Amino acid sequence: MAGSLPQEGLSRRTLRSETLLVLALSLGASALSALISFIGSVTRPGGLADQAATLNGSHAPGRPWLDLAWQLFGIASALVPVALVAHLLTRERAGLGMIGFDLRRPWSDLGRGTLVAAGIGSAGLAFYLVVRAAGFNLTVVPENLPDVWWKYPVLILSAVQNSVVEEVIVVGYLLRRLDQLGWSPMAALAASSVLRGSYHLYQGIGGFVGNMVMGVVFVLLYRRWGRVGPLVAAHALLDIVAFVGYGLLAGKVGWLPTP
Repeated sequence: MAGSLPQEGLSRRTLRSETLLVLALSLGASALSALISFIGSVTRPGGLADQAATLNGSHAPGRPWLDLAWQLFGIASALVPVALVAHLLTRERAGLGMIGFDLRRPWSDLGRGTLVAAGIGSAGLAFYLVVRAAGFNLTVVPENLPDVWWKYPVLILSAVQNSVVEEVIVVGYLLRRLDQLGWSPMAALAASSVLRGSYHLYQGIGGFVGNMVMGVVFVLLYRRWGRVGPLVAAHALLDIVAFVGYGLLAGKVGWLPTP
């Protein structure tokens, strides 16, 4: 319920500090990094479309086993803030199940997530192609990994990691804390959506606007369903299609932009 405090009676000051720390360790830091990257892009000679934003790149070119180790380390370390959120929510005696990140409804979550992904994916691709052509977005390179046996498994793991981190923190956890701090539903929706757009700003203005709109849709669906499970499924499917699809199609079809 909006404005209610956890059973342990934590003060609003404590909840506010906790939320800021979680964001500073995760997507808040990513938002600041994306802003700095965006400033660098817009002040660099040439248009945004002439520049590239690589989402999954090699960390040790020419050394596949070391590269794999770095890839797995990056995926695992990115999930630490989710573990922190799970720990913090245990004070309310429910953990991540409180925000609907559990296995109680796997097929329902997957079914809903698939429908959401189908709708957002097609609209999102069209929007990206338009804003890039208009010069408002960098060329997004979903993957630039070496052609080795672990390429696609790592891309799938990366997609799942992205979805878990973003939906658990920027939707489930953040909305709960903002509700407890007395924010109105509209203010909480705006905060969550703008945050989602801001840590995609490194892709350009299109990346910011497109993901902010996606954030609005995801918040509304979470309010309706009370679960982040379908959102995690939808986000994972979107990223898997983007990462794997780019790896299979880049340079082979004319409509897919490449650097």
